[in-house]
This record gives sequence, structure tokens and C-alpha cells, in this order.
Amino acid sequence: MLDEKMIMNNPKEVEKALLKRGFKVDFTEYLKWKTKRSSFLKEIESVRAKRNTLSKSIGLYKREKRDTKELFSQIEGLKQSIENSELELKELEDKIEEFLLTLPNIPDPDTISGGKEGNKAISYNLEKPVFDFKILDHVELETKLKLIDYERAAKISGKGTWIYTDLGARLEWALINFFIDEHIKDGYKFMMLPHILNYESGLTAGQFPKFQNDVFWLEGESPRKFLLPTAETALINLHRNEILSKSELPKKYFGFTPCYRKEAGSYRSEERGTIRGYQFHKVEMVQFTTKEQSDASFEELCNKAESLMKKLNLHYRISKLAAGDISFAMARTYDIEVWLPSIGIYKEVSSVSNSRTFQARRGRIRYRNENNEIEFCHTLNGSGLATSRLLPALLEQNQQSDGSVLIPEVLVPYMRGITVLK
Repeated sequence: MLDEKMIMNNPKEVEKALLKRGFKVDFTEYLKWKTKRSSFLKEIESVRAKRNTLSKSIGLYKREKRDTKELFSQIEGLKQSIENSELELKELEDKIEEFLLTLPNIPDPDTISGGKEGNKAISYNLEKPVFDFKILDHVELETKLKLIDYERAAKISGKGTWIYTDLGARLEWALINFFIDEHIKDGYKFMMLPHILNYESGLTAGQFPKFQNDVFWLEGESPRKFLLPTAETALINLHRNEILSKSELPKKYFGFTPCYRKEAGSYRSEERGTIRGYQFHKVEMVQFTTKEQSDASFEELCNKAESLMKKLNLHYRISKLAAGDISFAMARTYDIEVWLPSIGIYKEVSSVSNSRTFQARRGRIRYRNENNEIEFCHTLNGSGLATSRLLPALLEQNQQSDGSVLIPEVLVPYMRGITVLK
């Protein structure tokens, strides 16, 4: 949620900043609502003060044996007036909150305006792999090497799903275990999270109400609950409605979960196989920081995600996203995009983002500074890493002329010494 003081003080500047995303907003009505809200509060306070004064007169009336009927009538009338005004105030405040919840985060000043066309590649790792033989795509490799069973997954679940089988399951688990060990080594706290979350969790993360139709909801549950689309949704809510101390920050967490999303693959070649589906695996990092720690934490998360890719010895690029391609709740995002040789494109396997105070304001995640003042935390997240797009790239970039695939050296210990899939 945006800072209301910022909107009130500089509405045109906020409108201009949001235009970088392609998001148009006019704060005229909002400012009228805020003025009306102030009037309501003053009126309610004035009537309440008058009622309190009259209430204090009851004892005097009784001691002087005066008729209190008219006095009680006035007090009751003022009470009813307060209740009516508070009801109107609540309706107005709900309208204000609903409006604020529709506003995306303000992109950082150095982000480029526009959508995906404005994304900028800022670095590359290794050269694109060159093959002197006709390469296979990841679906062919997964099928020939019996790593993934798409047909049986479709039979027991439907399209947009898959089954990791035998060495395929072990390779997937090797990736996950490698990521987990790397994060523990770097001082991140490992959290095993619930996969079923409440509405407030989606609201705090910035996914609701705008994207509430993109998740799987549980039927018959009251209050409503949904399957988490990413571990970030749960991790960001760990300190919802809490006040931390500055000495505790930054707090660093990571979690491994399946991710459930209504975004099954299409028939396009770039989304075949495990590139996009209803359920996939991801290891996610999250940090809670002070304003002063925020930028350094962003760099740390970027470096951590990239270090995993370097150790896997894959060709990839890092892209700085334009304002219109940054997700709703974020102010800044860098993507790590891995190269898929079979279709000649890069696919995102990690997004590192800083929401600044946007999520913390929604979830009232705060800390007490050295002056005993309460401030909102900054929240950051980064994939470390997503495997459903990483595995296809790993197979394609490491394939050999005989149809086998070399396993990255860092994964061999997790594969019990197996160095090649054939």
C-alpha cells in the first residue's frame, strides 16, 4: 500500500510516477474523501465532547433533584448522532481503503518507463553453448531419458502437470537440496511453511484483491483459504501485525514449497513441458530490513541467486525490468533468465525484487528505531531458484551428441555420484 502522506502532499508526483507503469490514476475524488473524513472526525469528536459534558451533569441534576428526562433525551440523541456518523465514517474509510488497494507500488526512480520492451540486459554469464550436432529439446530429452512422465500425469491429474520419475525426481531433488544447503550456509533461516493460506496473507503480499482469481481457492472453507502461489506469500506474512526491534534486522528467511498457480502451459514451443504448469517447485528467499539496509539487501539477494546459476555452470543473463513489467507490489526487479538452446530464447528462473514499504504497510510489519519511533520495514524477495524452467535449460545446455546429459559438478554429490544421464 502506498504512503498516504505522500499522496496527500504530492498527488501529481505520485500520478506521474505510476504512469511509468502505464497505470493511470486521478486522486481528485480520493482527496475529497480524505477532506470529508477529517470533517467527520472533527464532528464526531465535537458531539462526543458535548455528550460527555452533559453526562457529567447527571449527578448534579440528581443532587439538586432536578428533572433529568430532557437531559437524558439530549444525551441519547447525541449518542445516536455519533453512531450514525461513525457508520458513515466507516463506509467512507472502507471506500478509501478499497481505492488504495487498487494502486500498485511506485517504481524506483531509476527504472525505465514502459513494459517488457524496456527491459535491459545488464550482464551475461558464459557464452551461449554451441553444438556440432542436431540438439533435442527438453521435452524430448526428458522423455527419452525417462526423467518425466507427461502422459501418466495427464491421466491422473490433467494437462499442465507432470511426474518426475526415478532419476528425474532425483535430479529435481538434487537441485532443491543444493539450493537449501547454499542458503543455510549463508545464514538464512529455513522455514517449512503451510501451503494453505488465509485471505490476509494474499492481501499483505500484494496479490489480493487484484490477482485473487489467479490462485486456487479451497471450496467450502470459511474464512476463505487458498493454495500458496509462491513461498513468498507465506514468508512475507511471518511478521504481519508485529513490531520488531532494529537490532533484529535484517531478518533473512527462505522456504521450499510447491507453487500452485492457474497458469498451465500453452501449445507454444516456449511453454512446453515444465516451462509453465499448475504446480512447480521453488526455493524462495525473503528479507525484512530497515530503510538503510534495503539497497544492500537487494544486491545481496541478486548476488545469491546469481551465485547458484554460476555454480550450475549455465549460460544466462540478468535483466533489469522496466516499470511496466515489475509486479504489482514491487518497486524494483532484476530477473535472471536462463538460455534455452532449442528455441533460442531466455526464460526467467529467478526474480529478485524490493517492495520498499508497500507490503509492510499492508501487513503492518514495523520496527522500533534507535529513537524509539515506529517505522515500516522494507521487504524483499528473490527466487533461489525455481526449478521447472531451470531443469529444461540444464538438460538442453548439457546434452551430448549421443543423447546423454552431463550433470553439473555441484549436483553430483546429491546424485550419489552419478555424473551423466543416459
